Amino acid sequence: MTIGSISAASLSQYVLSSSNAAQMQQALQRLQNSLASGDLNGAQSAFQTAKKLNDGAAAASGSTGSSSSPFSIDLAAVGSALNSGDLSTAQSAFATVQSDLKNAPSLAQANEISAASQSVQLVNALLSSLNSSTASNLSDTTSSVLEKVYGNRGGLNVLA
Repeated sequence: MTIGSISAASLSQYVLSSSNAAQMQQALQRLQNSLASGDLNGAQSAFQTAKKLNDGAAAASGSTGSSSSPFSIDLAAVGSALNSGDLSTAQSAFATVQSDLKNAPSLAQANEISAASQSVQLVNALLSSLNSSTASNLSDTTSSVLEKVYGNRGGLNVLA
């Protein structure tokens, strides 16, 4: 079975917040090489390193759902196959990990997704504060919303 190479660009989604991107790339490269050569012990060692780095990246980003990401699930499948000594299944599972990496959004896309998510949260918070207000304090709520959005109660001053 031929296993393709791992590129730094393909790691973008899974190590965005990690300062260990180069280490992750090296660990996955060692895992790939060990699987290709049939070195079970080397593959197990490289897998443990990759797993620790993946877990560390998830913790650094504050992610609670990283263990349910396609990359994490498929990386775990590689570990399971390696623990049972099944190199063929580990190679197939690693090919799926590579596919996950190739299909991951780029760094720019991931940043856009994050920014959009933060915007949605802000809008929801603003709408929630508006919905909870009554007509008598609508002016205070409007001022509060303007302050949250623009940093002052006077609104946005735009000079044309």
